[in-house]
Amino acid sequence: MQKSSGGLKEWVYPFAFVFCAGWVIWHAPAYILDFAPHDNPSMLAQVTELHERKDVSPGLPGLFGGMTDAIDWLALILAPIFFALGMRSMVIAQMEFEHPSKIDTFAMFIGRITMILIISMTLVMLYEVFLRYMIEAPTLWANELTLWIAGFVFMLSGIYAMQQRSHIRIFILYDYLPRWAQHICDTLWVFLLCLFAFFMVFGSYKQVFIVKFYRWETFGTAFDPPIPATIQPMILITICLISIQAVVNLIADWNKDPSELLEKDLIDEEELEAIKKSVGAS
Repeated sequence: MQKSSGGLKEWVYPFAFVFCAGWVIWHAPAYILDFAPHDNPSMLAQVTELHERKDVSPGLPGLFGGMTDAIDWLALILAPIFFALGMRSMVIAQMEFEHPSKIDTFAMFIGRITMILIISMTLVMLYEVFLRYMIEAPTLWANELTLWIAGFVFMLSGIYAMQQRSHIRIFILYDYLPRWAQHICDTLWVFLLCLFAFFMVFGSYKQVFIVKFYRWETFGTAFDPPIPATIQPMILITICLISIQAVVNLIADWNKDPSELLEKDLIDEEELEAIKKSVGAS
Protein backbone atom coordinates (compact mmCIF):
# COMPACT_ATOMS: atom_id res chain seq x y z
CA MET A 1 0.00 0.00 0.00
CA GLN A 2 1.10 3.50 -0.73
CA LYS A 3 1.54 6.35 1.69
CA SER A 4 0.40 9.14 -0.61
CA SER A 5 -3.09 10.19 -1.63
CA GLY A 6 -5.22 7.48 -3.14
CA GLY A 7 -6.89 9.84 -5.60
CA LEU A 8 -10.27 9.33 -7.20
CA LYS A 9 -10.27 5.53 -6.90
CA GLU A 10 -10.55 5.75 -3.12
CA TRP A 11 -13.93 7.39 -3.69
CA VAL A 12 -15.06 5.39 -6.72
CA TYR A 13 -14.57 1.85 -5.40
CA PRO A 14 -16.36 2.33 -2.04
CA PHE A 15 -19.21 4.22 -3.71
CA ALA A 16 -19.53 1.56 -6.43
CA PHE A 17 -19.58 -1.19 -3.81
CA VAL A 18 -22.20 0.64 -1.72
CA PHE A 19 -24.40 1.09 -4.80
CA CYS A 20 -24.13 -2.58 -5.84
CA ALA A 21 -24.55 -3.86 -2.28
CA GLY A 22 -27.56 -1.59 -1.80
CA TRP A 23 -29.14 -2.94 -4.97
CA VAL A 24 -28.53 -6.53 -3.83
CA ILE A 25 -30.00 -5.86 -0.38
CA TRP A 26 -33.09 -4.13 -1.75
CA HIS A 27 -33.71 -6.99 -4.18
CA ALA A 28 -32.86 -9.76 -1.72
CA PRO A 29 -36.38 -11.28 -1.98
CA ALA A 30 -35.60 -12.15 -5.61
CA TYR A 31 -32.44 -13.98 -4.59
CA ILE A 32 -34.32 -15.77 -1.81
CA LEU A 33 -37.01 -16.89 -4.26
CA ASP A 34 -34.40 -18.17 -6.74
CA PHE A 35 -31.78 -19.68 -4.44
CA ALA A 36 -33.85 -20.85 -1.43
CA PRO A 37 -37.59 -20.66 -2.16
CA HIS A 38 -40.02 -21.18 0.70
CA ASP A 39 -41.79 -24.52 1.11
CA ASN A 40 -44.75 -22.81 2.74
CA PRO A 41 -47.08 -21.59 -0.07
CA SER A 42 -48.36 -18.60 1.94
CA MET A 43 -44.84 -17.48 2.81
CA LEU A 44 -43.75 -18.00 -0.79
CA ALA A 45 -46.63 -15.83 -1.98
CA GLN A 46 -45.83 -13.18 0.63
CA VAL A 47 -42.17 -12.88 -0.40
CA THR A 48 -43.14 -12.91 -4.09
CA GLU A 49 -45.63 -10.09 -3.56
CA LEU A 50 -43.03 -8.15 -1.59
CA HIS A 51 -40.48 -8.52 -4.39
CA GLU A 52 -42.94 -7.45 -7.08
CA ARG A 53 -43.95 -4.42 -5.03
CA LYS A 54 -40.36 -3.32 -4.28
CA ASP A 55 -38.67 -4.25 -7.57
CA VAL A 56 -36.85 -1.21 -9.01
CA SER A 57 -36.67 -2.74 -12.50
CA PRO A 58 -40.03 -4.52 -12.87
CA GLY A 59 -39.98 -4.53 -16.65
CA LEU A 60 -36.93 -6.76 -17.00
CA PRO A 61 -37.45 -10.50 -17.32
CA GLY A 62 -35.78 -12.85 -14.86
CA LEU A 63 -32.77 -14.83 -16.03
CA PHE A 64 -32.59 -18.63 -15.99
CA GLY A 65 -36.34 -18.78 -15.40
CA GLY A 66 -36.11 -17.08 -12.02
CA MET A 67 -36.99 -13.77 -10.41
CA THR A 68 -33.54 -12.15 -10.58
CA ASP A 69 -33.05 -10.07 -13.70
CA ALA A 70 -29.85 -9.04 -15.47
CA ILE A 71 -29.25 -6.01 -13.23
CA ASP A 72 -29.68 -8.15 -10.11
CA TRP A 73 -27.06 -10.60 -11.34
CA LEU A 74 -24.73 -7.80 -12.43
CA ALA A 75 -24.92 -6.13 -9.01
CA LEU A 76 -24.35 -9.47 -7.27
CA ILE A 77 -21.23 -10.13 -9.36
CA LEU A 78 -19.81 -6.59 -9.23
CA ALA A 79 -20.18 -6.09 -5.46
CA PRO A 80 -17.33 -8.48 -4.46
CA ILE A 81 -15.25 -7.29 -7.43
CA PHE A 82 -15.45 -3.66 -6.31
CA PHE A 83 -14.70 -4.75 -2.74
CA ALA A 84 -11.56 -6.59 -3.89
CA LEU A 85 -10.45 -3.65 -6.05
CA GLY A 86 -11.03 -1.31 -3.12
CA MET A 87 -8.86 -3.44 -0.86
CA ARG A 88 -6.07 -3.48 -3.47
CA SER A 89 -6.18 0.31 -3.84
CA MET A 90 -5.99 1.04 -0.10
CA VAL A 91 -3.88 4.05 0.89
CA ILE A 92 -2.98 4.60 4.53
CA ALA A 93 -4.12 7.96 5.84
CA GLN A 94 -1.85 10.00 8.09
CA MET A 95 -3.81 9.26 11.27
CA GLU A 96 -4.35 5.55 10.58
CA PHE A 97 -2.57 2.64 12.24
CA GLU A 98 0.66 1.99 10.35
CA HIS A 99 2.00 -1.29 8.96
CA PRO A 100 -1.33 -3.06 8.41
CA SER A 101 -1.33 -6.65 7.20
CA LYS A 102 -3.16 -7.83 4.10
CA ILE A 103 -5.97 -9.06 6.35
CA ASP A 104 -6.25 -5.57 7.85
CA THR A 105 -7.12 -4.11 4.45
CA PHE A 106 -10.52 -5.79 4.75
CA ALA A 107 -11.41 -3.72 7.84
CA MET A 108 -9.75 -0.62 6.42
CA PHE A 109 -11.86 -0.76 3.27
CA ILE A 110 -14.94 -1.23 5.45
CA GLY A 111 -13.88 2.05 7.04
CA ARG A 112 -13.97 3.69 3.59
CA ILE A 113 -17.41 2.20 2.95
CA THR A 114 -18.57 3.65 6.27
CA MET A 115 -17.37 7.09 5.19
CA ILE A 116 -19.40 6.84 1.98
CA LEU A 117 -22.45 5.77 4.00
CA ILE A 118 -22.06 8.79 6.29
CA ILE A 119 -21.94 11.08 3.25
CA SER A 120 -24.99 9.34 1.78
CA MET A 121 -26.89 9.68 5.04
CA THR A 122 -26.04 13.37 5.24
CA LEU A 123 -27.23 13.95 1.66
CA VAL A 124 -30.52 12.19 2.38
CA MET A 125 -31.09 14.39 5.44
CA LEU A 126 -30.25 17.57 3.50
CA TYR A 127 -32.61 16.53 0.73
CA GLU A 128 -35.40 15.94 3.24
CA VAL A 129 -34.79 19.30 4.94
CA PHE A 130 -34.92 21.04 1.57
CA LEU A 131 -38.18 19.37 0.55
CA ARG A 132 -39.81 19.78 3.95
CA TYR A 133 -38.99 23.42 4.63
CA MET A 134 -38.41 24.92 1.18
CA ILE A 135 -41.05 23.15 -0.92
CA GLU A 136 -43.27 21.86 1.89
CA ALA A 137 -43.36 18.39 0.33
CA PRO A 138 -41.66 15.99 2.78
CA THR A 139 -40.86 12.46 1.70
CA LEU A 140 -42.13 9.21 3.18
CA TRP A 141 -38.75 7.50 2.98
CA ALA A 142 -35.96 9.90 4.04
CA ASN A 143 -36.24 9.46 7.81
CA GLU A 144 -36.37 5.66 7.68
CA LEU A 145 -33.60 5.47 5.09
CA THR A 146 -31.45 7.62 7.36
CA LEU A 147 -32.14 5.29 10.30
CA TRP A 148 -31.34 2.29 8.12
CA ILE A 149 -28.02 3.69 6.91
CA ALA A 150 -27.14 4.86 10.42
CA GLY A 151 -27.53 1.30 11.69
CA PHE A 152 -24.98 0.05 9.16
CA VAL A 153 -22.65 2.97 9.94
CA PHE A 154 -22.76 2.17 13.66
CA MET A 155 -21.86 -1.48 13.13
CA LEU A 156 -19.31 -1.16 10.31
CA SER A 157 -17.44 1.57 12.16
CA GLY A 158 -16.94 -0.90 15.02
CA ILE A 159 -14.97 -3.22 12.72
CA TYR A 160 -12.80 -0.34 11.55
CA ALA A 161 -12.31 0.93 15.12
CA MET A 162 -11.10 -2.51 16.22
CA GLN A 163 -8.55 -2.65 13.41
CA GLN A 164 -7.31 0.85 14.23
CA ARG A 165 -7.06 0.02 17.97
CA SER A 166 -9.17 3.12 18.57
CA HIS A 167 -11.76 1.54 20.85
CA ILE A 168 -11.87 2.71 24.47
CA ARG A 169 -9.19 1.04 26.59
CA ILE A 170 -8.46 1.50 30.29
CA PHE A 171 -4.82 0.57 30.80
CA ILE A 172 -3.96 2.14 34.19
CA LEU A 173 -3.26 -1.27 35.76
CA TYR A 174 -2.24 -2.87 32.47
CA ASP A 175 0.80 -0.59 32.11
CA TYR A 176 2.21 -1.71 35.48
CA LEU A 177 2.16 -5.41 34.54
CA PRO A 178 5.19 -7.22 33.10
CA ARG A 179 5.00 -8.08 29.42
CA TRP A 180 4.13 -11.75 30.03
CA ALA A 181 1.20 -10.71 32.22
CA GLN A 182 0.06 -8.25 29.57
CA HIS A 183 0.05 -11.12 27.06
CA ILE A 184 -2.20 -13.08 29.41
CA CYS A 185 -4.59 -10.12 29.73
CA ASP A 186 -4.65 -9.60 25.96
CA THR A 187 -5.33 -13.28 25.31
CA LEU A 188 -8.01 -13.45 27.99
CA TRP A 189 -10.03 -10.50 26.69
CA VAL A 190 -9.83 -11.75 23.10
CA PHE A 191 -11.00 -15.18 24.27
CA LEU A 192 -13.92 -13.64 26.16
CA LEU A 193 -14.86 -11.57 23.10
CA CYS A 194 -14.83 -14.65 20.86
CA LEU A 195 -16.83 -16.59 23.47
CA PHE A 196 -19.42 -13.81 23.56
CA ALA A 197 -19.63 -13.84 19.76
CA PHE A 198 -20.07 -17.61 19.71
CA PHE A 199 -22.95 -17.63 22.16
CA MET A 200 -24.60 -14.63 20.48
CA VAL A 201 -24.61 -16.42 17.13
CA PHE A 202 -25.51 -19.80 18.63
CA GLY A 203 -28.39 -18.40 20.62
CA SER A 204 -29.98 -16.16 18.02
CA TYR A 205 -29.08 -17.33 14.51
CA LYS A 206 -32.42 -19.14 14.04
CA GLN A 207 -34.45 -16.13 15.13
CA VAL A 208 -32.33 -13.78 13.04
CA PHE A 209 -31.73 -15.71 9.84
CA ILE A 210 -34.82 -17.95 9.67
CA VAL A 211 -37.47 -15.60 11.06
CA LYS A 212 -36.14 -12.15 10.15
CA PHE A 213 -33.96 -12.65 7.08
CA TYR A 214 -35.51 -15.65 5.34
CA ARG A 215 -38.99 -14.19 5.67
CA TRP A 216 -37.59 -10.77 4.77
CA GLU A 217 -39.32 -8.93 7.58
CA THR A 218 -39.89 -5.25 6.82
CA PHE A 219 -40.49 -2.15 8.95
CA GLY A 220 -44.26 -2.02 8.38
CA THR A 221 -44.45 1.63 7.28
CA ALA A 222 -45.26 3.46 4.05
CA PHE A 223 -41.66 3.17 2.84
CA ASP A 224 -41.42 -0.28 4.48
CA PRO A 225 -37.64 -0.86 4.39
CA PRO A 226 -36.32 -4.29 5.39
CA ILE A 227 -34.65 -2.98 8.55
CA PRO A 228 -35.36 -6.06 10.74
CA ALA A 229 -34.31 -8.41 7.92
CA THR A 230 -30.97 -6.68 7.41
CA ILE A 231 -29.88 -5.00 10.65
CA GLN A 232 -30.32 -8.03 12.91
CA PRO A 233 -28.25 -10.39 10.70
CA MET A 234 -25.68 -7.62 10.33
CA ILE A 235 -25.33 -7.45 14.11
CA LEU A 236 -24.25 -11.09 14.24
CA ILE A 237 -21.96 -10.70 11.23
CA THR A 238 -20.37 -7.60 12.77
CA ILE A 239 -19.75 -9.34 16.09
CA CYS A 240 -18.00 -12.19 14.27
CA LEU A 241 -15.88 -9.83 12.15
CA ILE A 242 -14.88 -7.78 15.21
CA SER A 243 -13.86 -11.00 16.99
CA ILE A 244 -11.78 -12.12 14.01
CA GLN A 245 -10.14 -8.69 13.82
CA ALA A 246 -9.36 -8.88 17.56
CA VAL A 247 -7.55 -12.18 16.97
CA VAL A 248 -5.65 -10.64 14.04
CA ASN A 249 -4.66 -7.67 16.25
CA LEU A 250 -3.52 -9.99 19.03
CA ILE A 251 -1.22 -11.88 16.68
CA ALA A 252 0.09 -8.73 14.98
CA ASP A 253 0.81 -6.92 18.28
CA TRP A 254 2.24 -9.89 20.17
CA ASN A 255 5.89 -8.99 19.72
CA LYS A 256 5.48 -5.23 19.61
CA ASP A 257 6.71 -2.91 22.31
CA PRO A 258 3.72 -1.60 24.33
CA SER A 259 4.96 1.96 23.74
CA GLU A 260 4.32 1.52 20.00
CA LEU A 261 0.66 0.76 20.68
CA LEU A 262 0.36 3.50 23.29
CA GLU A 263 1.31 6.15 20.72
CA LYS A 264 -2.13 5.80 19.10
CA ASP A 265 -3.77 6.78 22.40
CA LEU A 266 -1.70 9.92 22.85
CA ILE A 267 -2.86 13.33 21.67
CA ASP A 268 -1.51 14.29 18.26
CA GLU A 269 -0.32 17.87 18.77
CA GLU A 270 -0.20 18.59 15.03
CA GLU A 271 -3.76 17.37 14.60
CA LEU A 272 -4.86 19.40 17.62
CA GLU A 273 -3.30 22.56 16.20
CA ALA A 274 -4.95 21.95 12.82
CA ILE A 275 -8.34 21.59 14.50
CA LYS A 276 -7.78 24.82 16.45
CA LYS A 277 -6.93 26.70 13.27
CA SER A 278 -9.98 25.32 11.45
CA VAL A 279 -12.33 26.61 14.15
CA GLY A 280 -10.46 29.88 14.62
CA ALA A 281 -9.24 29.10 18.14
CA SER A 282 -5.95 30.46 19.36
